[in-house]
Amino acid sequence: MKSASWKAIVATTAVAGLGVLALATAPTQAAASAPERPHAHAALSTARLAKLPLTDRDLTKKEIANLAVVLDAYHVAEGDSLDPDGFIDDFTEDGVFTDEVAGQTYRGQALGDTLTRMASVFPDVHRDLKSITVNGDVVSVELAIPGTFEGPLPTPAGTLEPTGAKIDVPTADFWYTKGGKIKRFDCYVGYTAMYSQMGVDLDWAGAVDKR
Repeated sequence: MKSASWKAIVATTAVAGLGVLALATAPTQAAASAPERPHAHAALSTARLAKLPLTDRDLTKKEIANLAVVLDAYHVAEGDSLDPDGFIDDFTEDGVFTDEVAGQTYRGQALGDTLTRMASVFPDVHRDLKSITVNGDVVSVELAIPGTFEGPLPTPAGTLEPTGAKIDVPTADFWYTKGGKIKRFDCYVGYTAMYSQMGVDLDWAGAVDKR
């Protein structure tokens, strides 16, 4: 695969909205553990909680409810149960999702749009939850995101055609809840690892030569 310049690679992140990678979830973990809609905000059962990689299992009822809405957000973002409107509904009216690495922020309808863009590039993308910490209104998740590059990716340098390459991207998610809904979602995706796994080289020499 041809190399792309460093600037083009960074710009690709913004154009494609790949921060949504952090939103797809594996049926074996988050999706299977999340309550089914329309009971998205119901308390999680003891059995479901036992299957989650929680750092502390002594949670209050409010913390369990906060965790439930976060797991529902993962569930409705998963390819097999994609529900952009349901994802939007999990947020407060002024809720915001920020891809901190790409520097992109999404609100309102754009929250749901990120899901469809993600599914067009990595239809089978999911997440392996490594660690979940619930502290009051904050839910922090360490995870890895496997998937397959099966859809074309528009970039400033042209369309990057799918290769079937496998990705396994280190990621961290921070969810801030209020009144049983998501007020803010900050996502940190390991794009350098992701692009490398996709076969895209970060052309540092080319970027330096252009200065």
